[in-house]
Amino acid sequence: IEQALIEEYEKNGAICLRGVFDENWIEIVRAGIEKNLNDPSCYSEKLKGEKGNGYYFDDYCNWKRIEEFKKFALESPAAAIAGTLTRSEEISFYHEHVLVKDAGTDKKTPWHHDQSYYPVDGEKVCSIWMPVDPVPRETCVQFVAGSHKWGWYSPRKFETTQPYRVIDETLCSEKNYQQVPDIEANKEQWNILCWDLQGMMLL
Repeated sequence: IEQALIEEYEKNGAICLRGVFDENWIEIVRAGIEKNLNDPSCYSEKLKGEKGNGYYFDDYCNWKRIEEFKKFALESPAAAIAGTLTRSEEISFYHEHVLVKDAGTDKKTPWHHDQSYYPVDGEKVCSIWMPVDPVPRETCVQFVAGSHKWGWYSPRKFETTQPYRVIDETLCSEKNYQQVPDIEANKEQWNILCWDLQGMMLL
């Protein structure tokens, strides 16, 4: 990975790396996703589109029971890539997260900040998103360039887009949580990053 890409990642918080996972890794992950869809965990969620068109499925923390996910996490180039981009000598794997959106799904994923969903803090938290199917630019995941340097935002439920209920205020006392700006209605104000992907990797 070239130095310029590392600096771009540090500046914008997201970059597109093409060809870093070969077809073998994509097929391994695809097989794991099929297993996950057929045998979801207690953490899974399946939401229908606003007009009943398509569905959204997500599940996580299945790498210990789905061998394909474990193999990808521990044997693929993923850890080396994350280490290079975060300038780290050691990488700790947190969990995998499967996200499946059926073709034609009309419900959009609400804008959110991943950081507030995690029980970890710091500037070296790296997520790797690898589609196993072609994803055109108009439906690709989007990022606001530089938003990783903003403050903390209240995590929102994807089904209702409403913030999660706070159970223990003391757990939030160190952070000043704000509501996510209405990015969807004011896209011209932001530098939105997205790519046309053909089974490649995105960070």
